[in-house]
Amino acid sequence: MRSIFLCVALMLGWSAGAQTERRPWEDCLNDVVTREDAGEAVWEDMYEWLCELEQHPMDINRATREELEQLPFLSAQQVEEIEEYLYRYGPMKSLAELAMIRSLDYSQRQLLTYFIYIPDNPDNPDNPGFPDIRRIARYGHHELMATGRIPFYRRRGDRDGYLGYPYRHWLRYQFGYGDEVKLGLVASQDAGEPFFAHRNKAGYDYYSPYLQLRRLGRVETLVAGRYRAQMGMGLVMNSSFSLGKVAMLQNLGRSTTTLRAHSSRSEASYLQGAGITFGLGKSLSLTAFASYRAMDATLNKDSSAATIVTSGYHRTESEMAKKHNLKNATAGGSLRYCRYGLHLGLNAVYTHLDRRLSPNTAILYRQHYAQGSDFVNASIDYGYTNHRWSLSGETAVNGHGALATINSLSLQLGNGLSLMALQRFYSYRYTALYARSFSDGGSTQNESGLYVGLSWQPSPRLKLMAYTDYAYAPWAKYQVSLSSYAWDHLLQLSYSSRGWTLGGRYRLRRRQRDNADQTALIPRNEHRWRLTLDYDGSLSSRTQLDLNYIDFRERERGWMVSQSLGYSYRWLRLNGGLGYFSTDGYDSRVYLYERGPLYTYAMSQFQGRGLRAWLMARTAVGKRLSLTAKWGLTKYHDRSVIGSSYQQVDGSSLSELDLQVRWKF
Repeated sequence: MRSIFLCVALMLGWSAGAQTERRPWEDCLNDVVTREDAGEAVWEDMYEWLCELEQHPMDINRATREELEQLPFLSAQQVEEIEEYLYRYGPMKSLAELAMIRSLDYSQRQLLTYFIYIPDNPDNPDNPGFPDIRRIARYGHHELMATGRIPFYRRRGDRDGYLGYPYRHWLRYQFGYGDEVKLGLVASQDAGEPFFAHRNKAGYDYYSPYLQLRRLGRVETLVAGRYRAQMGMGLVMNSSFSLGKVAMLQNLGRSTTTLRAHSSRSEASYLQGAGITFGLGKSLSLTAFASYRAMDATLNKDSSAATIVTSGYHRTESEMAKKHNLKNATAGGSLRYCRYGLHLGLNAVYTHLDRRLSPNTAILYRQHYAQGSDFVNASIDYGYTNHRWSLSGETAVNGHGALATINSLSLQLGNGLSLMALQRFYSYRYTALYARSFSDGGSTQNESGLYVGLSWQPSPRLKLMAYTDYAYAPWAKYQVSLSSYAWDHLLQLSYSSRGWTLGGRYRLRRRQRDNADQTALIPRNEHRWRLTLDYDGSLSSRTQLDLNYIDFRERERGWMVSQSLGYSYRWLRLNGGLGYFSTDGYDSRVYLYERGPLYTYAMSQFQGRGLRAWLMARTAVGKRLSLTAKWGLTKYHDRSVIGSSYQQVDGSSLSELDLQVRWKF
């Protein structure tokens, strides 16, 4: 039942030759990863990256292992089988040959067709090596996109407090040639940030230039400008996203080493400089990278850095004062061996900050936060994969000798049944500025635990997935003054027939929290249910019911019922939705995913009582130009003031208009 991540890219189900940008995978996005597993910045980066994979499919016959590992729904066994098939039988002539990969079920084969292609003459490609400059210039394609949001309300900060105007907008230009060349620039402005003013003399608040080259002789990948890096299972370096517990069952604990251009608007975790991966032979590769960038930070009175700020907001004088006042120099690399299903990797990262990082350790749970100016982390990642089972792991140490380790075992038992067990131990003294791996608490520190999951597809119509995860934290955490535990369970079912899909999900999370006077821990039980009914056709539909019950110091309940529709006709695509929500408070808040313009992620949370409505139209003007407009309205029935501080709106409703123009030439 890795079809759960199959959903992820059935999200990505728009083909490059389509007349309209119909992306049916979007309806499945909130079924793939639960919203509580990741912050907003991680979700946005994941969404933009999946859009990028969709828009630029790879040649399956030339794809390297590292490129295939970028597809988050493929397990290590499936990557190994695809590589083995191509080695034994040569280039694929047709996508129908995917049926020969035993571990790929029907849904996954359909999903892969959105991300890969087979050239017209796979046996004799026109240009088997890296293309020359003239060919790149002649056959490369350009894409220019402009997106903006117009709010029909005024916040308190718009009247007195924000340095800029209330409009959010961004530009994206990219030039590409096949899988080999990607060159682009992203410029972004959040609402309230100054434009060609204050410290933004160059116009936009955020720029991200990037260059990515592949298959340049022995150079497998070369990135320059802003980029992201991942090594092993993320204990030392993972500046990409980590998708959480549901997605873990899809890639079955796979480890990888990749470099990729940073083409999103996220201002967190990226690197700036250059990185390169050399092929040293059929089995050995070397990755090295270097980065120097400015970061936002809150400063102490002695000019040391109290915290590193990753929100990217520079709307007020105080937020602007934090902009780029910390300099970060990072260098690292990986030596990786991979052959006959065995992989071994040696990884290391060194980071120097020009200001000492000095968090307030008088607060108990911050006593073991990262401190100092220099940080060293090293690890070894390892594993073995065949078509039946896979073992992966990584063990790391920091400069003070503190240990972190994660290990997983997955089994393919046939008949659509997969089992997985994952163990991790992260010392409360282990710190790594760029680490991001599997965890319950959101960081690779102060946690040990065991995760067991299964996915089962007994028939093409019926799918089941379940997991249980136990985590123990020996040191204090935010809102937890003693050692504590957390237990998380999820069960998800879906049944499909004749275009209809009925789905259900139940999640129970039990965590410990401080009581009112912080003298003992009490349980916090969170129950969340979701029922969905989907229909996919020329007229698509999703009916969704969310129910929440929170039992903590007080009991809270929340629910939301929503209906969305989509209609396609030649050059026109219409989408709309309506939902009603009612919750007792913030803890019982509900989440709703909506369709949005390309590369624009739209997941909203609601609390209180009210109504949410939205309507989007996308039209193609010829083959090169597309226009998108989306209007949204949130109407509250239990308040006359929305938000607080600078975000406060004096009224009971919020409405906005998103506009996007995309030109391909």
